[in-house]
Amino acid sequence: MLKNKLINNELTIGSWLTMNETNIVEIMAQAGFEWLCIDIEHTSIDLEATKKLIITIQSSNMKALVRVSKNEEVVIKRVMDMGADGVIIPMVNSEADAQQAVGFVRYPPYGTRGVGLSRAQGYGERFNEYKEWVLNEAIIIAQIEHVDGVKDIENILAVDGIDGTIIGPYDLSGSLGFPGQFERDDVKEAIDKVKKACKEANKPYGFHVIQSEPEHMKKRILEGASFLAYSTDFFFLGDCSKSGMASIRESLVK
Repeated sequence: MLKNKLINNELTIGSWLTMNETNIVEIMAQAGFEWLCIDIEHTSIDLEATKKLIITIQSSNMKALVRVSKNEEVVIKRVMDMGADGVIIPMVNSEADAQQAVGFVRYPPYGTRGVGLSRAQGYGERFNEYKEWVLNEAIIIAQIEHVDGVKDIENILAVDGIDGTIIGPYDLSGSLGFPGQFERDDVKEAIDKVKKACKEANKPYGFHVIQSEPEHMKKRILEGASFLAYSTDFFFLGDCSKSGMASIRESLVK
């Protein structure tokens, strides 16, 4: 179970969906991912498509997470009401941001979420069971992608309900003024600060490894990352097709 792995800080590997295609979910399920994250922050995937992708992910024996568009009440409760197993919250930059995110997922008295009866609640038949599920099983991941989040990482990790972190390397490097320059010392230092804080708090240190080459994933595993997003649907497709065609062209030249 993904929640137990997060509690025990055990390695779990998922990937990122940016395209509204249920076939892609079924194909990626064959690779052995434990979870897939539907990105509705930086893609054209709308909420109706999100629901269909959630259903397909769960029917393919994976957990369905949604990276929501922002740390905002309505979008979080809507994807949770659709039956998402959890959310990844972008730009968690402070303890207050983390508390707000948890509050939007949980019902009173543990949060502020309004009650709706939809797919998650069995269309009204299983609200009491779902209420307990939200408190004990719903997954809330704080995305650390700004230097302000790095500065307050200890307090973010201390918020009850935050199950772990995931670093967004592009925006984190961008917040330091150098988007995409991951090898800079100041970017590495920021990542190391998050990694050390997670280790001290015994909370999952997560990372979205953009590259599809497995060596990059192995590097993050060796450094202690336990909640890992492996590349994206379009990078898998693009990198495989490009490398294949390059190999074919090379053989023709010979």
